[in-house]
Amino acid sequence: MSVKLEHIYKTIGKQTILRDLSLEIHEGEIVGLLGPNGAGKSTLMKILTGLWQFDKGRATVCGVDMGKVPHDVASFVGYLPENNPLYDDMYVKEYLQFMADVSGKQTDVELLIDAVGLRPETGKKIGQLSKGYRQRVGLAQALSGDPKLLILDEPTTGLDPNQLDEIRALIRRLSEGRTIILSTHILQEVSLMCSHVVILSKGEIKADLQDIANVNLQEVFREATCD
Repeated sequence: MSVKLEHIYKTIGKQTILRDLSLEIHEGEIVGLLGPNGAGKSTLMKILTGLWQFDKGRATVCGVDMGKVPHDVASFVGYLPENNPLYDDMYVKEYLQFMADVSGKQTDVELLIDAVGLRPETGKKIGQLSKGYRQRVGLAQALSGDPKLLILDEPTTGLDPNQLDEIRALIRRLSEGRTIILSTHILQEVSLMCSHVVILSKGEIKADLQDIANVNLQEVFREATCD
């Protein structure tokens, strides 16, 4: 099992962001994390990456007890944040090598470049790349060290239809041998890529769908998030 959360609580200031959250995610799944703004999706992802600690409960990620050694999970988890911060003045290969060196992860940058289809763009600076190829650079960075768990925050936002198809296919391909959690506002993305869907609202899990083959996601989402 890649992720097991039991009765997780997270409070920031006087606001409870996550409340009594329990979830199991198995190896090899592509899990769609859905919810309106303020539902707690970003907070949950930051906890899973070890960036933030939870207040109560128990969390195990890739065999690591997050309550005891949260930072150890960094070697097992790759993370693509929503804003995908990149250094525009660096060349693609230069940037990926730099980030691998900074993280201390053993990484073959040439393999990463081929894995995400960046080979035609390696002679360019990142600032010259299209939105789709910038996302590929972010994915390549997240894949540094060959993580068992890949967490993607809004990975298809702002892409044109051709780029969408390519990134979807890439994410499906990257799921071979690893678990992927992706946060999105786009229900179609979930139905096309995910096998397991979790819907959050006001910090609680309102729906945990293990099989979405015959599910009307729009209807389930509406019912789960209307309070």
